[in-house]
Amino acid sequence: MSIDLPAPGSQKIDPDDVVRQLQNLPTLSAVVVDMFNCIDQEDIDIGTLARKVSYDQALTAKTLRFANSSFFGSQSKVTTIQQAISLLGVQSVRHLITATALTGSFPEGDCEGFESITFWKHSIATAVCCKVLAMHLKLNQDFAFTAGLLHDIGRLVLVSRFPREYAAVLAWRARVDCSLLDAERTVLGTDHVVTGLALAAHWNFSETIQKAIAGHHAPETFGHASIASIVHVANSIVQGLDLGATEDDLVAPVSQVAWDSLGILEDDYARIFRETEMQYEAVSQALLD
Repeated sequence: MSIDLPAPGSQKIDPDDVVRQLQNLPTLSAVVVDMFNCIDQEDIDIGTLARKVSYDQALTAKTLRFANSSFFGSQSKVTTIQQAISLLGVQSVRHLITATALTGSFPEGDCEGFESITFWKHSIATAVCCKVLAMHLKLNQDFAFTAGLLHDIGRLVLVSRFPREYAAVLAWRARVDCSLLDAERTVLGTDHVVTGLALAAHWNFSETIQKAIAGHHAPETFGHASIASIVHVANSIVQGLDLGATEDDLVAPVSQVAWDSLGILEDDYARIFRETEMQYEAVSQALLD
């Protein structure tokens, strides 16, 4: 199917149509809702978490595969969810739960020019980098990972619910060599940030996650060392490291305000790059293979 290049604004999407289309998306599973609701609890009971994970066959398989991966170098085979959680830690299992659920929540759309696997590789790489940055900043790593994973979620709404219109966005972007955000605004009259916020409200995401989605292209809006700044910087780092084989040829411009607000030294960034690359390989293999 060939795409006729649209005139600017010719594929505009009515915001009311976006809201209506959100009703057609599946609801999140009870396990994932639980993880979002207790994301700031450090003392969650391992037995309770293991029982919840075991209710989901696909999630159980991914968790065990991750625990048995070479990244952890376990000397004996991990055969139960409780063993896996003890080895991986509660945070890592939460990350697996969230990412596994979200990757399965959107139907494959027939949108020319969009590759779902590329999208998820970039999202997972950004999530991992956010987690590493948060660790160095001594901030909540669960919040950071989840925020990074969800920052571009509005694109999936547009791709899955408005595939022809979004194919026109990608065609326009390729023709004029502009940023994806500019192409969305030019062709659709809206963008993945606005749509992502609508989805976040629909799924009752926390205010912190909503701020990350809202500010990942304009982090200075949310002040010093905000979650939006972390996601913004992580997004550029993984593009610079070429993790996830993102379709962007160029690294997105970095907000100097966001970069400076994190206060991370040059030598620390070198370690952050190495840790991000190492953890990304392990997490992506567990989630996407």
